[in-house]
Amino acid sequence: MNIDSSALAALASRYSQGPKYMVAPAPSRAQWQQAADLALRAPDHGGLRPFRFVLVSEDQRASLAELFVNAARRWGQSEAEELQRAHDRAWNGPGLAALIVRLREGEPEVPAHEQLICAGAGLMNFLNALHLMGYAAKTLSGAALRDPALQAAFCQPGEQLLAWVLAGTPSKPAAARQAAADAPAVLSDWVPPNLAR
Repeated sequence: MNIDSSALAALASRYSQGPKYMVAPAPSRAQWQQAADLALRAPDHGGLRPFRFVLVSEDQRASLAELFVNAARRWGQSEAEELQRAHDRAWNGPGLAALIVRLREGEPEVPAHEQLICAGAGLMNFLNALHLMGYAAKTLSGAALRDPALQAAFCQPGEQLLAWVLAGTPSKPAAARQAAADAPAVLSDWVPPNLAR
């Protein structure tokens, strides 16, 4: 079997990179679409496509900022500095997309946890595609995601806003946040139980 070691090395160099290390340009609309197309290569039992991405354009950031500020107020924040931080989060990253998930209850062959695994695999393909295009990317969550008004602004009935994806041109190389020595702990050999009675 021919293995493309350069492709594996490229994937191995992907790390999340915060917005302070991202600069313009952001991915183009066509590049976002290509990443979304690759997200659909995720394992998807039942072909439910339980996720989608929504782009937030630069001229929509002010509307998003207003939603963030209102959410912060509902979460009990009232200090000017707190509200300013909530406002400024709308401009995190040169490019911004929302990950929307729809978990269908009552699917006997595809329980909700399998659908969520599919969404996570799709997100990883999305991030890997952006990385291979040369962009830095990071996924963010937070309390604001659970705000009903923010959810309503992005979601259709039965959907949930699950995360933000920030992307832009890296201003410095990304670095590992965990030691390589930790890697063997995520793979082990199965030891069957002793079933003798």
